[in-house]
Amino acid sequence: MKDRLRILCLLWTLLCIQSVLSGHVVYSISEEVSLGTIVGNLAKDLSLNVADLESRRLQIVSGSSKKHFDVDVKSGALFVLDPIDREQLCPNSERCTETLEAIVNNPLQMHSVEVNILDINDHSPIFSGKSQIIRIAELAAPGAKFPLLGAEDPDIGSNSVSSYKLSQNAFFSLEVHTDADQGPSAELVLIKNLDREKQSVIRLVLTALDSGKPPRSGTTQIIVNILDANDNAPVFSKAVYKVLVQENVVVGTSILKLNATDLDEGVNSELTFSFKQGQKGISDKFAIDANTGDISVIGTLDYETTNAYEIRVEARDGGATPLASHSKVLVEVGDVNDNAPDIKLSSLLDSVREDAKKGTVIALITVQDKDGGKNGKVRCVVENFPFVLESTQGKYYSLVLNGALDREENALYNVSITATDEGVPPLSSTAVLTVHISDVNDNAPRFPKSSINVHVSENSPAGALIASVFAQDIDSGENAQITYSSLSKSNMPLSSAVSINAVTGEIYSMQSFNFEEIKTFQFQVQATDSGVPPLSSNVTVNVFILDENDNIPVILPPYSEPGSVNTENIPYSAEAGYFVAKVRAVDADSGYNALLSYHITEAKGTNLFRIGTSTGEIRTKRRMSDNDLKTHPLIITVSDNGEPSLSTTMSIEVVVVENLDSLQPSLRQVPVKEDNFSNLNLYLLIAIVSVSVIFLLSLIALIAVKCYGTDGGFSRSSVPVVTTHPDGSWSYSKSTQQYDVCFSSDTLKSDVMVFPSQFPPPDAELISINEGDTFNRTQTLPSTTKVRDSHFV
Repeated sequence: MKDRLRILCLLWTLLCIQSVLSGHVVYSISEEVSLGTIVGNLAKDLSLNVADLESRRLQIVSGSSKKHFDVDVKSGALFVLDPIDREQLCPNSERCTETLEAIVNNPLQMHSVEVNILDINDHSPIFSGKSQIIRIAELAAPGAKFPLLGAEDPDIGSNSVSSYKLSQNAFFSLEVHTDADQGPSAELVLIKNLDREKQSVIRLVLTALDSGKPPRSGTTQIIVNILDANDNAPVFSKAVYKVLVQENVVVGTSILKLNATDLDEGVNSELTFSFKQGQKGISDKFAIDANTGDISVIGTLDYETTNAYEIRVEARDGGATPLASHSKVLVEVGDVNDNAPDIKLSSLLDSVREDAKKGTVIALITVQDKDGGKNGKVRCVVENFPFVLESTQGKYYSLVLNGALDREENALYNVSITATDEGVPPLSSTAVLTVHISDVNDNAPRFPKSSINVHVSENSPAGALIASVFAQDIDSGENAQITYSSLSKSNMPLSSAVSINAVTGEIYSMQSFNFEEIKTFQFQVQATDSGVPPLSSNVTVNVFILDENDNIPVILPPYSEPGSVNTENIPYSAEAGYFVAKVRAVDADSGYNALLSYHITEAKGTNLFRIGTSTGEIRTKRRMSDNDLKTHPLIITVSDNGEPSLSTTMSIEVVVVENLDSLQPSLRQVPVKEDNFSNLNLYLLIAIVSVSVIFLLSLIALIAVKCYGTDGGFSRSSVPVVTTHPDGSWSYSKSTQQYDVCFSSDTLKSDVMVFPSQFPPPDAELISINEGDTFNRTQTLPSTTKVRDSHFV
């Protein structure tokens, strides 16, 4: 029973495999065909219904990395999808086949498709190199053979290499051998004797051909180098060489180079030169280089002793059986001007001051020439300005200054002195003298700028480094050693304000500055060198004190009177917005540090009063009710806008009464009209009178400057100047400090603040803040902004 079941299962499996593998198709196509070329109709060849191809999802599966073929499911045609290169697909193979699987579903069927790739002649024969080099001995016999490297062609069959041919020449022929397995090969055959001296290199062109249609070819160059044989003796260029040598020729000087040639090459053409044996006195005066044939002088020549030499020379090659030839060299010795002038320095100043006068003698020089007659007459010249040579007694010369010196431009001169005799040809000698220029204190120290601005925060610790000045002196030595000192031009004792390091120029504060006492001061720093006499220059230092928030707000009378009880009465019938009181405060700081804001704190649950953040006016928020208390204690906090903010507090007790007429009037209890004259107005009036006095004093000082400015020594920069602006404000400036005063039409009921024009800067934008406007403490205004309202500027 079990055996029957196994047989049934096996039969069922075979039936399934037969239903899946049910076809095999073979196509052939040439390589490099165009994309889209139809290979064959799969639907027809596999007996498939074209209408069912798309629903049965006919697809082609390739075993290679690239998919070269695909099928059109609408027509069933197998077409070329990717370019086919047989040599790349099947390298070194005679037969090239790509196996595909055509798969359809419902039911599943697999059909094997083989596509034979046919070769076309798309490659030319290629040699491994552009040239081949063959070396052949000059004495090689005709008939000698020399194998050549063949060409390769990736194509197969008739498209591969089939034959070779050689370019036309007189010395070689080509012999081609055919091998069924290896293909054709070629050998070079010598057909004529070679002569290297006539032609040492023979260049041939070898061409490889295939039998494709059309046929293709490739070439390479055959370079035949002829190897030399020693069949030629050396030959001198001249039978007799003549050379003229001056008697003062320097030992070691080359006077002649022999020229001999050998038509052979290599060792056969390597020549050795020598003097022939048995020539007396030649080897003491002359030497010959065996390799180059260069003849040089090794001894002293004297025309009066010997005026000519005859030298016999030999050239021998390096062949196995050496060959030699001979020649003659005639050396004539000429009488010449063989002594150059001799320049000697007799004396020279160690250094010359840069302010030396024209005509100063700097050095004495002696010039001599051992020759006689014209050969002993010498003419000297100097090439460097500002110096000249003056002849004193025959062979003596003086080096004289002929112009102005400046050590800062040239600290030394290399003076070149040339002495030339009158011989033919003339001989000359050159000597270089180094003249050092010593410094004179003719340059004052210089600061980079005429003035500097220094900003110092108030309350900075004494002894802090606030600035550093530096001057440069282009002189040298002690003339360039600078010391720094201060010159007072300040409105305060300079010694108690700053000190300066005499060596480094560092400026230190001697005290802690208070912006409320002094806002700016000025002094000068003088840089003095150590020359004789010393020279100096100044730089102006403008010190600006930067305000810090170090003063708390101060509440003005009447609420600041010592021991006073701050009480205000309001009627029970007061409406919302009823004026209760006005708190005034000032801050000795400036700018944002003096920008005050008012805040109120009531008893918990009251919420009856409000205060103007910028005006300090206390008013009611609503009408009174029967549930409200009759007495309301208020705590008023006044804060500035500094970082960190400083504040002060006061308390006011507001009493609710039925009728204010029954109470005795009190200056503190009755609101004062804004246009009445108050203690604050008195302070403002005093300030205005003080400013007016300053204005008058400025006018007087201006007149005094005009009267005494010429001979009194007043500086124009110290004259006070008052400028009136269209908005009613005015500026007061003295020296480099300018003060601005800004006020509105209600000056008598306002607080006025005067500050230097540098705080804020002169180009600040002026903005107005109306009564009741508030600023958030973190709000940032532009750095060039002047803020002005009825209480602060």
